Amino acid sequence: MGLTIGVDIGGTKIAAGVVDEEGRILSMFKVPTPPTAEGIVDAIAAAVAGASEGHEVEAVGIGAAGYVDDKRATVLFAPNINWRHEPLKDKVEQRVGLPVVVENDANAAAWGEYRFGAGQGHDDVICITLGTGLGGGIIIGNKLRRGRFGVAAEFGHIRVVPDGLLCGCGSQGCWEQYASGRALVRYAKQRANATPENATILLSLGDGTVDGIEGKHISQAARQGDAVAIDSFRELARWAGAGLADLASLFDPSAFIVGGGVSDEGELVLDPIRKSFRRWLIGGEWRPHAQVLAAQLGGKAGLVGAADLARQG
Repeated sequence: MGLTIGVDIGGTKIAAGVVDEEGRILSMFKVPTPPTAEGIVDAIAAAVAGASEGHEVEAVGIGAAGYVDDKRATVLFAPNINWRHEPLKDKVEQRVGLPVVVENDANAAAWGEYRFGAGQGHDDVICITLGTGLGGGIIIGNKLRRGRFGVAAEFGHIRVVPDGLLCGCGSQGCWEQYASGRALVRYAKQRANATPENATILLSLGDGTVDGIEGKHISQAARQGDAVAIDSFRELARWAGAGLADLASLFDPSAFIVGGGVSDEGELVLDPIRKSFRRWLIGGEWRPHAQVLAAQLGGKAGLVGAADLARQG
């Protein structure tokens, strides 16, 4: 199969891109994300039409946040869109006249990194995305592992603290409450409130108050040496690395790939994640250690991965 389209459904925009067999994006088209579930189907169709103009496209892959069934056709549940057993594949196929594959967005991003990014050369890779929440994907034996019902690798909702912080999923103590962009902001606010004298740079980047601290301020402040910002990244990394150590016990991959917005800070967060991973890896003194690598494709990983999964049918 030649050219395919990948679709990334974001909170503010829907992006469609024509992708070739080497993972190169040949054209892109973006439309605003509508507020209604039905409107999103229309927007996907519009984005696909815009991106495919001038190209002979053979299939479409869609990355959707939520639980996608084992047939890669129905979104069983989406946390941020009112999709409950939504037959997305059928609806979009009727609109675009092309075969459609629907995949969880974190799975699609993991596959994109495995095929065309940091995972090249590895047969067994675990990906985590440290964004607003925490997502993931499993590639073992060169295959994307989705589980019997299609909803494997929801790493963010592994409970790491019994009766811990309340999660948006309704459970308590989920991993993403301790290792995510939301967690980073919480750490920074707690520390700035306790020791404002150590957060002068961080506070100056916002409105001067603890409540005004945002994720972008923490990144900027850390690069400028702000003690609270740096310590907040270290706390996030402590939890992220400990979680990777648990995943190593489960899957024994040769590499972990860390993506998502938090990972954009590079070694500021990756180096302490590696240290925490080594600290908590069971038998780590005597066993081989998986590499902990930075994702390479950035925000395009999901689109590229979805397009490649569509190519494979």
